[in-house]
Formats: sequence, structure tokens, C-alpha cells
Amino acid sequence: MVRPTQLLHPQRAPAALRPAATVLLLRDSTDPARPGIEVLMTRRSMTASFAPGAYVFPGGGIDAADAHAHGTSTRRATQSDLHLTQAIAAIRESFEELGVLLAHRADGTPVDDSDIATLDRKAPFAAQCQAKGLTLDGAGVFVLAHWITDRDLPRRFDVPFLVARMPAAQQPVADEAEQFEPVWVRPADALARHEAGGFFIIFPTIRTLERLQTYATVQAVLDACARNDEPLWTSCPRAGTLHGAESRHMEHEPPFGELALVCPDGQIAHSLDWQHEQPVRLLKNVQRLTASNPGFMTGPGTNSYVVGDPASGHIVIDPGPDEPAHIERLWRAAGGRIQAIVCTHSHPDHSPGAPRLQALCVAAGLEKPPILGLASAPTSRENSRFTPERELADGEQLVLIGQSGDTTFSHTLEVIHTPGHAANHLCLLLVEDGLLFTGDHILNGSTTVIDPPDGSMGAYLDSLDKLADRCRQHRVEFILPAHGYVLGDLRGGADNPSAPAEGGALAAIAQLKAHRLQREAKVARAMQALPEGSADDWVKLAYNDVPERLWPVAKRSLLAHVERLQSLGGFNL
Repeated sequence: MVRPTQLLHPQRAPAALRPAATVLLLRDSTDPARPGIEVLMTRRSMTASFAPGAYVFPGGGIDAADAHAHGTSTRRATQSDLHLTQAIAAIRESFEELGVLLAHRADGTPVDDSDIATLDRKAPFAAQCQAKGLTLDGAGVFVLAHWITDRDLPRRFDVPFLVARMPAAQQPVADEAEQFEPVWVRPADALARHEAGGFFIIFPTIRTLERLQTYATVQAVLDACARNDEPLWTSCPRAGTLHGAESRHMEHEPPFGELALVCPDGQIAHSLDWQHEQPVRLLKNVQRLTASNPGFMTGPGTNSYVVGDPASGHIVIDPGPDEPAHIERLWRAAGGRIQAIVCTHSHPDHSPGAPRLQALCVAAGLEKPPILGLASAPTSRENSRFTPERELADGEQLVLIGQSGDTTFSHTLEVIHTPGHAANHLCLLLVEDGLLFTGDHILNGSTTVIDPPDGSMGAYLDSLDKLADRCRQHRVEFILPAHGYVLGDLRGGADNPSAPAEGGALAAIAQLKAHRLQREAKVARAMQALPEGSADDWVKLAYNDVPERLWPVAKRSLLAHVERLQSLGGFNL
């Protein structure tokens, strides 16, 4: 785990979570010209302490009485006590705020507006229903999602987003105190109106509507939720700034891991804008400087990393292409104190800048830093030849030692040989802080190309297993790739229950390996379908979910999969 002494921002405890529940009341559209689902939303009071003026789904805090009202409600066999309590809370809140009651009479017929007219929306809820012989329809309320309010906000909630079918014989009537203007709206229309500035909705509502709009019917939503009777997703978003404005992101979105590393307690203090003129500080001992070589294969550019501090000196990882301006910025970011230059592999966007960076140190009268890495194999392309001044052994440690007063500290980079993307690829693990620098072996936002003969899919997958073992051993939570934002997240806990127990790095590696094996299965099926076909034929089937313009690049990895399948004895072509 990252040492607190290396964090850029003072640690703080986020506000405590309050249990709450909200419900999306759904109905199928009756307009044949616009089929789909509609959801009931209302506008919050302008004086509300949370999200004033926003359009929301009905809901509120969970009361102690909700947990004691299980006997007044129906229940699914798979419905946990917690989910039933949440369902009862949501039913109560939709009644109090909108006069909508998910319940049925003693004879099994559904409640209608005439029943609701006999109830007091401000009186104790469960007791009234019981006195009237009404049974709550908790079995018809399903968990769609689980949202935990962002760590930066002063009021935070732990909220299941539940779904239920709107009773046919009822009309919503807002309480005109907490909720106003009930409106039925298609998810896509709500999003469009928000984008146009006339329908304010907050981040969790936006993301929920985005997913909801993919369902054609209410029954399809309920069926999806009923399969496992657990949330379809869980999120505690994180925020940074992008183009000068706050930008919030869920766990699966590329910036999330970087925000978790730089601002673990939710401070909105990190810019997500890609720029090349100056280094971005990720920790006190880690800076990233992105080369000005954005493109189809490089994304925003090649990330060069400067590890260390003025007291210990620095190690530069992947100096990048031989661009004088980029190399000079790297030299300045390290204050000229560079103890070593490490290239993760020999590709032209990673290693060519090393000699120029070394020369800058010498010209300044400083000690000449060695260029380290692994020599390119004979299988490498002509533009990817690289010979280090010294080859790094697998498991070797590069140690920076610093002194602050009476305290001695270190930054230790452990070398991990990881052939696959290239025969001479290696990764580096910052032991004290649990950070893994992965070069091109693991990227953020895309999968790396495996290009035989220098690339090998079998070696690549074996290297993923090797990295997983090292991450488990050193409790690695964050991956710093050569292209894209930092990957990973904090370990799971009360404040972040969606994070894997073993940490975000292991989850990212497992997901990447699963993706590769799924792709390989598609390649195998394409080869079986067209045994006399060519790589051009197979790529159309195996990569049919990838834009056609990417097929020429995808074909390289396809050939790597074919090579591995043949080595496993599955195919003889």
C-alpha cells in the first residue's frame, strides 16, 4: 500500500454514510410510435440539503421501523433481510412523497387511489397498512444498483437503487414539501433534457438512466435484476477536474484508479487533462511526463515516469521517443539527479530517448546514469532494436536511498521479466508503495498488441500470472501503464464495498486475462467455422465487436492466438 508519507494531500476521514433507499417506478410506454420504458421522477425542493432542485427518484433514509416491518410484506425466497428492509423503506418513501403505494388488499387485489385516500401520508406507515389489512409488495421490488455517495461530499448516503412496476390504478401526487412536479419520462429523453440544461440530474441518476435506456420493457429490467437478486453494479464515484470543471467517474472508467491513487480520501484536487508541457505529480516520489506522441497506437502519448525525490535521486522509466523537448522536460523534472534510466522494452516510443537523456546529465557535469533493460531479441523489428548498457536480472532490485534529518528511507524498484508484448519486455514494482509500472504489458483503455514473432501470446499470459503473483506478494493496488491513466483502486472496505478484497491491480490483471481467453475462444470458433480460411477471414468473426478499421492491427494479435492454439495442440493448419 502507498506510504502515507508519499501522498500529495493530507489524509482526512470522509463523512459517515447514512443508509437510505430510492425506487425507480417504471411503466411501459403506451405510445406505439415511441416504445420503451418510462420512469417516474420528481423535482427536489430548492431548499433541500442534498441535491436541491434536482430531478430524482423517490426515496429517503431507512428508518428503524422499516427493519421491523418484515411481517407486513411479501418476500421472495432469494430476498435477503437487508434487501427486504430496503424495499420496505422505498415503498414507504414513495407513499409519503408521491402517494404511490406498492401493496395489495387482503383479497389479493392491488391497492388503488381509493385506498390511498384513506391513509395519512404523515402518520406511522406500517401500522396504518396493517390496520387497513394491506400487505406491502416487497417481493415486487428488486435491487438494480448500489450507490455510495462520493467521498468529497459533506452528506453521504449508502443507497440501493430499487426498481418496481408502477401500479396501474394509481396516480402520483407530490407532497409539495420534499418533492414537486412528478413526471413520467423516457430515460433517453431525461438525459437529453439534462444535456440541454433544462432538467438537472446528478451523477448517479445520469449513470442509472444511461443503463436503464438499454432495456426495451419493464419486464426485461425486472428479469435482469431477479437473476442473482444482487445489484447489477455498485459504485462509489471519484471526482477530479477536466477542462476546468468537476468530472466524476465510476470504477470501470479509465480515470478512476488515478483519482484513487492521488486523492484516496476524495479530495477534488487532481487534473485529468492530458498535457505534455510539465510533469504530473502522482505521489511525492512519482511523477509522470507524457510525450507529445499521441496517436492510434499510443493514445494520449507515451508515459515516462520519474521515481524518487531530491534526497534520493531518481530513476526514469521509459524515456520515450527521441524528442528533445520531452527529454529536456524529463531531465528538469528530476532536477538533473538521475541515477538510472530503465526501458521496459525496445519499441520506438519507449527507448530511443535514453541516450539523449543520459547525455544531458553528462553535459551538466553530473554522474552518467546507466541505461538499463533487456536487449532486443533477433525477432524484433528493425525500428525496435535496443541494447542496454547493462541487462537487468529477473528479481533484481534497483534501490534509491535518501536521508531526511535522522531518517533514512528508500525507493526500491524490483525487476520482473514479462515477455509477451515484446521478447525483451520487463515491468518494475515499487516495493514500498505497492505500485506496478507495466510498460505496454498492461494498458488503460485498450489491450496491447501481441505481434509475432517478437510477441508471444503464450508468454504474455504466463507473464500476467507472474505479475499477479508479485502483486499478491507485495499487496499491489495500482498499475501505472505506459499509455493511459493509472489503473486500480483502494482495497474493499465499508467505504468502498465494490473493490476486490485482494486489491485493484489483481482485479485488473484477472479481467485482462479473462478478456484475452474469451477472445482466444472466439478465434478458435472462427478457425473451426472456416478451417480453410485465412487470418483476414478469421478476424471478421473473432473481432466482429471491434470497428473494421482496427482489424489490420487486431490481425496481429489474432495470429498470436493462432500460434498459441497450435502450440496447445488444438489446431493443425
